[in-house]
Amino acid sequence: MIAKTNPILIIDEPQVVEGKQTKERLKEFCPLLTLRYSATHRADSIYNMVYRLDALDAYNKRLVKRIAVKGITESGTTATDSFVYLESVNLSRSNPTATICFDYRSPSGLRKVRRTVKEGYNLYDNSAPVSFARLDEYKDGFTVRHIDGRDNSVEFLNGVKILSGEIIGRISEDQIRRIQIRETILSHIKKERQLFRRGIKVLSLFFIDEVSHYKRYDEAGQPCNGVFADIFEEEYRDIVSSMQIEMGDDAYLNYLNSIPVERTHAGYFSIDKKGRMTNSKFSDKRERTSDDIDAYDLIMKNKELLLEQNPKKSPVRFIFSHSALREGWDNPKVFQICTLKSSGSEVRKRQEVGRGLRLCVNQDGVRMDESVLGKDVQSINVLTVIASESYDSFARGLQAEFAEVVADRPRKVTAALFLNRVVTDSKGREITINEDMASAILYDLTVNQYIDRKGMLTDKYYAERASGGLNFSDETAEYAPHITAILDSVYDPQKGKPDDDRQNNVQLRVRQDKLDSREFQELWSRINAKSAYVVDFDSDELVGKSIEALNKNLRVPGIYIEVESGQMKEISSKEELQAGTAFERESRQTYHSRKAIAANQSVKYDLVGKLVEETGLTRKAVIQILTGIEKTVFSQFKKNPEEFIIRAAALINDEKATAIIQHITYNIMDSEYSTNIFTEPEMKGKLGVNAMETKHRHLYDYLIYQSDGEQKFASELETSSEVYVYVKLPNGFYINTPVGHYNPDWAIAFREGTVKHIYFVAETKGTMDTLHLNHITPVEQAKIDCAREHFKAISGDN
Repeated sequence: MIAKTNPILIIDEPQVVEGKQTKERLKEFCPLLTLRYSATHRADSIYNMVYRLDALDAYNKRLVKRIAVKGITESGTTATDSFVYLESVNLSRSNPTATICFDYRSPSGLRKVRRTVKEGYNLYDNSAPVSFARLDEYKDGFTVRHIDGRDNSVEFLNGVKILSGEIIGRISEDQIRRIQIRETILSHIKKERQLFRRGIKVLSLFFIDEVSHYKRYDEAGQPCNGVFADIFEEEYRDIVSSMQIEMGDDAYLNYLNSIPVERTHAGYFSIDKKGRMTNSKFSDKRERTSDDIDAYDLIMKNKELLLEQNPKKSPVRFIFSHSALREGWDNPKVFQICTLKSSGSEVRKRQEVGRGLRLCVNQDGVRMDESVLGKDVQSINVLTVIASESYDSFARGLQAEFAEVVADRPRKVTAALFLNRVVTDSKGREITINEDMASAILYDLTVNQYIDRKGMLTDKYYAERASGGLNFSDETAEYAPHITAILDSVYDPQKGKPDDDRQNNVQLRVRQDKLDSREFQELWSRINAKSAYVVDFDSDELVGKSIEALNKNLRVPGIYIEVESGQMKEISSKEELQAGTAFERESRQTYHSRKAIAANQSVKYDLVGKLVEETGLTRKAVIQILTGIEKTVFSQFKKNPEEFIIRAAALINDEKATAIIQHITYNIMDSEYSTNIFTEPEMKGKLGVNAMETKHRHLYDYLIYQSDGEQKFASELETSSEVYVYVKLPNGFYINTPVGHYNPDWAIAFREGTVKHIYFVAETKGTMDTLHLNHITPVEQAKIDCAREHFKAISGDN
C-alpha cells in the first residue's frame, strides 16, 4: 500500500535503485525528501551531499584501525646468487641481534634455515654441518659486520647492506609466498600475545589467487592440502615451537598448545556443480558460494562464533579466501591481511584493507573504541598488511586510492578556505567570515609557522593540534575550534600513509634495577593504593545551576545552505583549464534552511534519553532542567536537534563537574595496584614518531610520549641530577572519578636530600620549570581536583 502522507525515504546502498523501473515506483511514495546512504556512491556530483565521512575523517576521528604494512623488497643490487632474507632486527638491553634466513646444505638436500645472529656471525661457516662442504655462495665476505637498530639493517664485511624485509640473491615466487605466510603468523602471534589478556580474539585473513594453492584434490577426488596450506602448517609449527617464554605467558601458551594447527586455519571458496572448490567468478549468477559446511557456517552464517576466544568452540584464527570475502564481509577481529597474489592483480588495495578496518570488540562484544581505550584506541587497533611488494610501493598505491575518494578536499590553505564560513563567537552569535577576518586567520597561521610558503600545513601544526596547544591572536582566538575544524578538511596525504611495521619499532623493557630500587619501591608504596569516592551534593542545586547555565550560554547555530553562481570567463590558456581557474564566481549567498527544519521535525529524537546518556543524571533531573529553561532557549532544539543535545550536555556536565569538586570524598580501599601494570605488553612505540630512547633515569629503556611537551619534559627529567627515577605512568594506573577515569602522567622519585619533597606525581603540559595546565575544560579540571582528593586520602593528609 502506498503511504498517503509524505514520508522520508532512507535508502541504503543507492545502487539498488539505479534501474528506471525502480525509480518510477519509488516516486509513487511522493516523499518529502530522499536520503541516500552509502559508502560507494557512483558519482558524488549528482547528489546534494548532506554529510560525508570519508577515509580521512574516519582516521582523524579514530573510528577505524590504523594501518601498518610489512613490505617485502627483492633487492638485485648485489649481483650475487647468495640468498639472504632479513626477517627482523631485535632490540634489547644488550647489543641488538638479527633474525636472518639463508641457504643450508643438509643431509637431505638444500633448504632454508632461520637463525638469530650477532655481529661476527659467518654465514659460510654455518651453511652446512661440519662433515659437509660449505656453500660457496657465502664464501665472499658474508660475515655480519654491523647490526643497526636505528634503520633495522645488517651490513656484511663485503659491503652488502640489507634492510629488514629485504631479500638478496635468487628468489622464487614460492619463497616470497613462504616469507609472507611466516610474517603473517609472526604478526598474528605478536598481536595475539598482546591482546590475549584483554579477551580479544585475533584473526588473520589471506587472499589467494588460486584455490588449488590452498585446497586440491587427489586422484580419488579427496580434498587435501595445497601448497599454501602445507607452508602455513610448517611455518606455524616452527614459530610456536621456538617461541621465547616471557613472564605472564603461561595462560597464552596453554591456549596455543590447545589448538591443533590443522584446525586453526580454514578456507572459504566457491564450489562448482560437482561440489569441488573453485575460483570465484562473479559473472556466473548460478554459482553457489560455499566451502565445506563447517567453514561456510562459521565465516558467513555464524560470524559471532568466529569472535569466540575459547578454542573448544572456535579454533579458527586464520582464514584463506579467493575473492568471495572481498565484498560484504568484514570482521572486527581481523588484525592481519596477507595478499598471496600475483602483482598483476586488479583488486584494489583499499578494497582488501577494508575487510579489517573495523574497530575490534572484546569477548563480551564491547567495542574497543575511544570511549573505552581513550588515546590508546589506535595503539590497540592496528591492521597489519603483509604485502607482496615493498613498503614504499604499497604505501604509494594505497595513498593514491585514498586520494581518489577525498579528491574534492582542499589541498592547501588560503584565505578563500575561510571566506564566508559561518562561525560562532564567545557570546553564541553567528558570524560570517569576511575577507578581513580570513586574512587575519591566514596571517596567524603564517606567523605561527602552521603553514609553509606553499600553503601546506606543517608538522608543527599537526604536533600542536594533537597536544591542544595551538596559538591564535586575540582577534581570532575565540574562533579557534571553528578554524581547526575547517583546517581538518584539508587533504593531508600523510594521513593516508600506513605505518611501516618494520621501521624503528620499539618495545618497552623495564629496567629491573630501577623497579627493584628502594627509591621506586617507596614511591610506589605511597601511590599504589586504590580508593572509592562518595559524592553528596544537592541534586536540586545542580538542576538550578544547570538551568542558569543553559539560559545564559546555550546558543545553537542554525542549519544553512550556500548558493553560489558564476560563469566561465575568457580562457587564456590550457594551463588555466588544468588549474581549474577558468570559472569566475559572481556571488555567494547564505540562507537558513527552512526545508531542513521541516525534515528534522519528521525525525524522532529521544532528547531526554540522550541527555541522560551524555550526563549520567537521572531522567527526573534532566526533565526538571528542560522544563525549567526559558522557552526561547528550548525552542533552539527544533532549529538543530543534534547540536542542541551536544551543547546542552556539555554545559550540564560542566556544572556537574563543579558540584563534584565541592562535595566529593575519597576513602582508601584494601586493594592496591600491582607492579605488573609496568610489564603490560601494549607498551610499544616507534622511534622518531612517539618514542625516544632513555639512558639514565626512566623506568624503561624507551619512553612513549603523546606530545612534544611530554618529550621535552622527559628530556629535562633525564638530565636532572635531582631525579633518581621517573616513569610515564601506564594507562592501567588510574583514579576513579564521577566524570571518568583520570590517568596521572608522571611519577617521580627525587634523590633524598636534594629537594624538600622526595616523591611527586605530576600532570603537565609544560616543562620542568613551568608546570602549568593549558586549555583545561571544567570536566578535565574536575578530574584533576578529584585526583588531589584521592592523594590526600591515601597519604593521610586531611
